[in-house]
Amino acid sequence: MIVQRRAVPAVLAAVVLVLTAGCSADGTGPPAGGERSSPSRAGTPVPGSAAAEETPPARGSVEVLRTVATGLDTPWGLAPLPDGDLLVSSRDAGTITRVDAGSGRKTELGEVAGVDAAGEGGLLGIALSPDYAFDHMIYAYFTSASDNRIVRVLYEEKKPAGEQLGAPDTVFKGIPKGVVHNGGRIAFGPDGMLYAGTGESGRRGLAQDRSSLGGKILRLTPEGEPAPGNPFPDSPVYSLGHRNVQGLAWDTRQRLFASEFGQDTWDELNAIKPGDDYGWPRAEGRSGTPGLHDPIAQWHPDEASPSGIAYAEGSIWMASLRGRRLWRVPLKGTEVSADPQAFLTGRYGRLRTVVPAGGDKLWLTTSNTDGRGDPASGDDRILEVRVS
Repeated sequence: MIVQRRAVPAVLAAVVLVLTAGCSADGTGPPAGGERSSPSRAGTPVPGSAAAEETPPARGSVEVLRTVATGLDTPWGLAPLPDGDLLVSSRDAGTITRVDAGSGRKTELGEVAGVDAAGEGGLLGIALSPDYAFDHMIYAYFTSASDNRIVRVLYEEKKPAGEQLGAPDTVFKGIPKGVVHNGGRIAFGPDGMLYAGTGESGRRGLAQDRSSLGGKILRLTPEGEPAPGNPFPDSPVYSLGHRNVQGLAWDTRQRLFASEFGQDTWDELNAIKPGDDYGWPRAEGRSGTPGLHDPIAQWHPDEASPSGIAYAEGSIWMASLRGRRLWRVPLKGTEVSADPQAFLTGRYGRLRTVVPAGGDKLWLTTSNTDGRGDPASGDDRILEVRVS
């Protein structure tokens, strides 16, 4: 049963948007070229249809420009501010920290009240309000004592450090929680709606249960209502059949892509279409089963275990945890146009979040202090990279 709280009754004009497709310890730079995946294993392209579009080069590059900040505690979400600085959430501490993008100086804004960090839960994704210039609201997805929920908090810059976050206003609640598979990525789409990737909390059946919020991509108004134009009447569910969605990104034509943890065989990159079923637990990876939407690319978990994704330079860039690498997935429409390439393999350890930094640059966070990594001196860190 779907449980949600609508914090503010919304009076909205109809919003119509058709999404035509579419879920190392050292500080040295990468080699000149990335490792190329075997078509039979990592990043297996999945055929489909694509409109005539410009195709990016088959091979790309990654250059680490600098380490922006070090000494971060279990960083998870990352949100660039309008002035270029960065906000980063700490999964375990439940805090949000501002990072000066030039000097790397860190200022803790405060703690988000109500976070209950355990297992893979805690303070996860963050996103700025579409009206941030006027309302200074930060949206956050976190695990509470009873569920996963989305709140918004006022960022009051004029208050002393450590006291700059207001009390959380619950926008949406009732997302199933577990020791594992809490999802957690949130992002505002090109349509101004709030998208959230959820996990099935270790209870597989929830992913196929349309009345459950677990194992889904949700689409909400900023006030937490089911967004106008959603595929199922009066429901926040946008797509279903997901195991654990932790990456959301749109291309320049407003098509949504999502990364997803598999279990033992295949991790996935999916092109998201509203109302489609992405298979879990009926299928893991490409199955060809009628009624299930196959991924556009798939990897074995030891090469991926994907978290955040971003779109830049004609490709999806996918941060990998267990795989300890950054994947480049070149696209033509919603097809993979060439074999995905891996970069930074093992160089910085586990990679959690990747966010566009403008043009051909990305912000990239490591995730070595989360209990599953091997922290090096300076971990965790934020990197600035140039991609092509």
